[in-house]
Amino acid sequence: MSQWCQLQMLDCKYLEQVDQLYDDSFPMDIRQYLSKWIESIDWDTVSIQDSLATVRFHDLLAQLDDQHSRFALESNFLLQHNIRKIKRNLQDRFQDDPSHMAMIISRNLKEEQKILDSAKSSKQEGEGTVSAMVVEKQKLDNKVKEIKEAVQFVDQNIKNVEYLQDEYDFKLNTRKNREMEVHGMTPQEQEREKLQIGRMDYELKTKRQEVVTQLTDLLNVTQALLSNLISEELPEWKQRQQIACIGGPPNACVDQLQNWFTAVAESLQQVRQHLKKLQELEQKFTYDSDPITQKKTFLETRALDLLKNLLSNSLVVERQPCMPTHPQRPLVLKTGVQFTVKLRFLVKLQEFNYQLKVKAMFDKDVTEKKGFRKFNILGTNSKVMNMEDSNGSLAAEFRHLQLKEQKVAGNRTNEGPLIVTEELHSLTFESELQLNQSGLNIKLEASSLPVVVISNVCQLPSGWASILWYNMLTTEPKNLKFFLSPPSATWSQLSEVLSWQFSSVTKRGLNQEQLNMLADKLLGARAKRNPEGQIPWTKFCKSANEKAFPFWLWIEGILDLIKRHLLSLWNDGSIMGFICKEREKALLSDKCPGTFLLRFSESSREGAITFTWVELDMHDKPDFHSVEPYTKKELGAVSLPDIIRTYKVMAAENIPENPLRFLYPDIPKDKAFGKYYPKPAETPEPMDVENMEKRAYMKTELISVSEVHPSRLHDNMMPMSPDDYRVLEQAIGHRDIDAVGSTLIGLDQFDIQMSSDFQDEN
Repeated sequence: MSQWCQLQMLDCKYLEQVDQLYDDSFPMDIRQYLSKWIESIDWDTVSIQDSLATVRFHDLLAQLDDQHSRFALESNFLLQHNIRKIKRNLQDRFQDDPSHMAMIISRNLKEEQKILDSAKSSKQEGEGTVSAMVVEKQKLDNKVKEIKEAVQFVDQNIKNVEYLQDEYDFKLNTRKNREMEVHGMTPQEQEREKLQIGRMDYELKTKRQEVVTQLTDLLNVTQALLSNLISEELPEWKQRQQIACIGGPPNACVDQLQNWFTAVAESLQQVRQHLKKLQELEQKFTYDSDPITQKKTFLETRALDLLKNLLSNSLVVERQPCMPTHPQRPLVLKTGVQFTVKLRFLVKLQEFNYQLKVKAMFDKDVTEKKGFRKFNILGTNSKVMNMEDSNGSLAAEFRHLQLKEQKVAGNRTNEGPLIVTEELHSLTFESELQLNQSGLNIKLEASSLPVVVISNVCQLPSGWASILWYNMLTTEPKNLKFFLSPPSATWSQLSEVLSWQFSSVTKRGLNQEQLNMLADKLLGARAKRNPEGQIPWTKFCKSANEKAFPFWLWIEGILDLIKRHLLSLWNDGSIMGFICKEREKALLSDKCPGTFLLRFSESSREGAITFTWVELDMHDKPDFHSVEPYTKKELGAVSLPDIIRTYKVMAAENIPENPLRFLYPDIPKDKAFGKYYPKPAETPEPMDVENMEKRAYMKTELISVSEVHPSRLHDNMMPMSPDDYRVLEQAIGHRDIDAVGSTLIGLDQFDIQMSSDFQDEN
């Protein structure tokens, strides 16, 4: 079964997560219509090859044309119109950058898989012990159900009171009429009539008291539930949203939250209607100490206050500000680049549809502006909330906002308290709701989480570090001065967030072994086992001297390296990654010669990977060799599996050989990486006589070669012939070094050229 079909079989809370993946940048319609084709493509590979991305982009447009033709045969004019509109939007957005579209599709497919995995995991947990959170949600569901039933019960009782009051009134009038008749009633009849009316009077007063008491109890229960929703459930949802923004588990339950808010609002509206009905009954019949007369004003005021409290807390930022070009880095906005943000009103009542106009403002409540930058919002900053554009929820999505810095003399000085990437700003959204029946206007407001505004994309990693630190350590949505005195983080907090940075863009987070190495790097060997070890902001994102580089920028460089060149290897667990040299030697020391592992370089700011292997020296003691790390530049020319496949070690009078045999712990090299090797051509190319001159060059292949001193190689290597040595001498020169270095060279049968010469010739 396709992934898309599996998703459609999930519960609504998971479908809600799927819905949040798709917007105008890549509509869900395409995912639906072209699901099989989309899932048949390796979008990870497409996203890193511009030429292939262009081909796939035009393939997708052709697929849309085919879909349009099918709708034409069905005479479905509306769907034809939608397909044409989608195609135009895709061309406008991705024509010049098809790799971006491939990145979006790749990300969405991975997020879909995570949602499926989460659903399966939850199902398995449900078969065992039900989590405390699920129990709490069930309790809230039960309370909402009880309130709905209580409202219906009160409604029925009010109808009974109305019927009883009509009967009482009829009996009373009948008695008066009979008393006025000529013959009148006998004393027995009068007594019987009097007793009957007395019983009805008592029953009516009792029922009226019961209804008032029931309404009071109902408002008490509603207030308790409302307090729970506003003071606990809503803040918890917002906190989960913060966690999701920085790579944590997807934030779910907004639909569930909406159902609860809407149910309470409906109940309060019905209570207010009940009170109006009681007022009508009071006008027809009242008496001394009438409970309706005594309580109606209090109950009306209380019901209205509860409703106002509910509505004023119902406007939320469903999707935080994010640039579509960087979907996994929300809350970092670049000047001049469009970003999106989505609002939702949690009370979904048809009477509010198209009644709420939301306006976006930037830094509305900022009072301290000296030394801080100021910005204007460009684009359409007002939207009307409606249900039609948001799958039935009452929402408004701002899709084309962007920021422009105000160039005011003296706006920012060298004395500014914070650097650009530590400045926090805020988007505020205001609206007004009119309750016509009550003549009341309710002011509504919602604020985004703090955002960092950058002017150059090179500031993105540092800006993201600020977003991580803020959302990891505080839940105060308007604490824009956070970085004037940023608190420290504990290792237990930071380690989880660091793991999320990997699991949010790949299929693997960090295991305990990898986290131990990072703890050692941040806290020192003695403190790394302490989960409460304190890490200051400066140690995470700033360097003590100019030569060093911050810890976070090192991590960011590795993440970028993985996304661009090592994604499949990281996902299948081939890369050990984070491991110190001492631990590396301990793992390899008792392994077979030629066993190697892959780890990230600690000395490269831009991200680099190396491999270390073990050999036995002449005394049968383990000897370790590490190749010079490969950066994006080298991996852009040759993939790491190809480097491992063709890697050679050479020394004078020795035959070049590949020392890499087993991926740690004991996986044969070709078994671990064989699926990534280039496939040999199945058929030879036909002879083209006319182009013989152009084909005079012999094919070359880039391989990685290391030169070592002969004393570092074991004795059983076969000596090279003089002719072989002369060829190698021409290729790499007379360099005599002990450390193992790496050089990419072009190899064509017996002709070896240095990589620089190869690249210049081509």
